[in-house]
Amino acid sequence: MSPIDEASVDTRASHPTRTPHDESLWGAVREALRGSHRDYTEGPLRHAVMVLAIPMVLEMLMESIFVVADVFFVARLGSDAVATVGLTESVLALVYAMAMGLSIGVTAMVARRTGEHDHEGAALAAVQGLLLGCVVAVVVGVAGAISAPRLLALMGASPEVIASGTNFMRVMLGGSASILLLFLVNAVFRGAGDAAIAMRTLWLANGINILLAPCLIFGLGPFPAMGVTGAAVATTIGRGVGVLFGLSRLFSPRSRLAVGRGHLRLELTLMRRLFRLSGNGTLQVLIETASWIALVRIMAGFGSEALAGYTIAIRIILFALLPAFGLGNAAATLVGQALGAGKQERAVRSVHMAGKYNTIFLGVVSLGFMLGAPAIIAPFSHDPEVSAFAADGLRVLAAGFLLYAYGMVISQSFNGAGDTRTPTVLNLVCFWLLEIPLAYLLAVPLGMGPHGVFLAITIAFSTFTALAVLMFRRGRWKERVI
Repeated sequence: MSPIDEASVDTRASHPTRTPHDESLWGAVREALRGSHRDYTEGPLRHAVMVLAIPMVLEMLMESIFVVADVFFVARLGSDAVATVGLTESVLALVYAMAMGLSIGVTAMVARRTGEHDHEGAALAAVQGLLLGCVVAVVVGVAGAISAPRLLALMGASPEVIASGTNFMRVMLGGSASILLLFLVNAVFRGAGDAAIAMRTLWLANGINILLAPCLIFGLGPFPAMGVTGAAVATTIGRGVGVLFGLSRLFSPRSRLAVGRGHLRLELTLMRRLFRLSGNGTLQVLIETASWIALVRIMAGFGSEALAGYTIAIRIILFALLPAFGLGNAAATLVGQALGAGKQERAVRSVHMAGKYNTIFLGVVSLGFMLGAPAIIAPFSHDPEVSAFAADGLRVLAAGFLLYAYGMVISQSFNGAGDTRTPTVLNLVCFWLLEIPLAYLLAVPLGMGPHGVFLAITIAFSTFTALAVLMFRRGRWKERVI
């Protein structure tokens, strides 16, 4: 019997009186965009994956547009401005790591409680996650705003980049609360299975950023010309509005969780459990993002043109990978809810189905990147040397997409199950023990330059996928209690 047939049997066997859904392709699209209150622990699995994945992919697409939009506009200011964004984003990677780590714990716990039909526990977990995020945001924002120029110097920035980029970094780090809380609010919605709200939150935030960025960078109309700093201001305002919208939906009586005043309290036992879960998640992402910082440091040694090319290539790669992470997030939610409902086999099938879809998607993207790299790079730079570095990076990194597509789904599924330790160990082995030394070896002693750095990234991600598949088959993630 095929997985789809098994899912259909599961549907008939449980809750036969539930409200019927349109199980066609277009029915899934409509339900995904409109929002759904379906029980994802039962019913046809393919439809459940699609209803969750479509808004999550679109949400991540909006996040990836955040990544690309600033570089698109800032590139008109020259390679130093692009280098400023690249260096700042490398430091911000630590903030993203904390936001994503906290989100991993929140999504896993909310999904597990939702699968158990413990809506009170899910709402309390959501509140504890947001409180924890507020504390982290205050500490990071103050420290980052004060130390911005020193951080740029530490990253190897030239005096010109430090002079022009300090305010950009100060605004981005000082406004990091908008990053942390936006990630956490959307993590709550994803864990509860209300992915359409998370998608709309990113649409709103991104739309404001795209409208404001050129106005504040170039001084269009009544706006002041703030240069590269204007990009930071626009991004922070856009994300801040997104946070306010998400919170308004979270506290709405129509929300799946319907968080109310009674949930606004500190639960120390629950907070400690969430902190342990999120701590592993944060360490997991920190290991990966710290490796990106090390790679930027290696790349900076080859000049501003190489660094600008690297920045553009990575931004475009993220544009493709972030939507692919949407499928991974869908798998994480389905795994967490299925384990909460005691349906381990359904959790396994969710991973395989999401992995297959992700491989198809990134396979198509990879082919497009490898064949059309120069045309894709052209809108982002008119410097032939920068474009050459970026095109090379795009081709080399895209070559590893087919393998990494499955690996990212498995990694997110471990997190959805609450097994944040396994991806942490895999990240340590693949990105610190393999990727960084290999990048330096290929780029410097072996004389391959920036091409060697790109090649090391592809090798590390491919190794990650191979090891993740082995750990997934061992099955210990199914027994995790959270």
